[in-house]
Amino acid sequence: MKKNIALSIPNLEVEPILNNLKECLESGWVSTGGRFISEFEEKVAKYVNVNEAVGIQSGTAGLHTSLRVLGVEYGDEVIAPTLTFIAAVNPIKYQGAEPIFIDCDDSLCMDPIKLEKFCSEECEFKNSKLINKKTGKQIKVIVAVHIFGNLLDMEKIMDTAKKYNLKVLEDATEALGSYYTEGRYAGKYAGTIGDLGVYSFNANKIITTGGGGMVISNNKELLDKVRFLSVQAKTDPLYFIHDEIGYNYRMLNLQAALGTDQIDRLESFIETKIKNYNKYKKEIEKIEGLELLPFNNGIRANHWFYSLKIDKEKYGIGRDELLQKFVEAGIQTRPIWGLIHEQKCYLSNQAYDIEKAKYYYDRVLNIPCSSNLTDEDVEIVIQKLKEFKK
Repeated sequence: MKKNIALSIPNLEVEPILNNLKECLESGWVSTGGRFISEFEEKVAKYVNVNEAVGIQSGTAGLHTSLRVLGVEYGDEVIAPTLTFIAAVNPIKYQGAEPIFIDCDDSLCMDPIKLEKFCSEECEFKNSKLINKKTGKQIKVIVAVHIFGNLLDMEKIMDTAKKYNLKVLEDATEALGSYYTEGRYAGKYAGTIGDLGVYSFNANKIITTGGGGMVISNNKELLDKVRFLSVQAKTDPLYFIHDEIGYNYRMLNLQAALGTDQIDRLESFIETKIKNYNKYKKEIEKIEGLELLPFNNGIRANHWFYSLKIDKEKYGIGRDELLQKFVEAGIQTRPIWGLIHEQKCYLSNQAYDIEKAKYYYDRVLNIPCSSNLTDEDVEIVIQKLKEFKK
């Protein structure tokens, strides 16, 4: 009988979660109030060593609110990677701003060298503002996305941001638990270096609350503004006075009831993911034409997703044929997201020197990586990779 193996599914300990949900239901605290929200916020903040965290409805909501808090307005521009999930970019449009797309490097994260080159050669820095020569518009923020749990070279990103007076929004939605082990930011977790950081707890993330997200920072003023906007910007909650346009973005107590258990198990999830990654890597190295992409040196990555690079000439089949063979075998894989600068709604946006993103898009598949993936599951995937080779 064929065994179906999913790409990335939740790892849920049913009993403690049921107890938490039961408390929510019996107390009536099922919406945007209740003790689990503050408990989950405190646990996440403690884990990544920041003072506070703000629970939010989704990672996308966190990115949207953060861009607004960082001053992005209609007519501004924001630098973002083209190789990312589209949710990292859409909130720029929500604010009436426009993205400028930068290429990736071999880590799949934004290329910090091309970022600096774009700022120095394609822009003018005057009166403490970075102005795009092509459009005449001000660039205000860099959206720095940690792809698949790998970590950007944040030293170079932050140096560029400081040089050109740019804010940095860290999209760490895929990188909760990843941290630097070397360099200026040794011991710092993904999301804690820029002005604001955002996590996601979607069902396929390393921990989940079904949906939901978290905004973090050591800047209390920024976090207070995020929290204020996330609850409809109530200046006086008793009399429902609203001086600004806010959002219904607060995390639900039901979501946080899952999260308080999940965050306690995060390190065990990462341990399993690293073990399975190493097992894959050892065996895949023996298959000509395949490479499991490494994570950067000087970091402890959470190993959220595993990226398999296929050399069609040496392996015998390319990405799309391998994807189809996995589908037929009941094994879920996926290609990298469609590059954002090639999406219909972003064709008119500026894209700077995009080369490697296209190269990796054509050659990479993500293979099963759930934190409850068994040794047998890993062995089945490896065996299929050997069978499929031509």
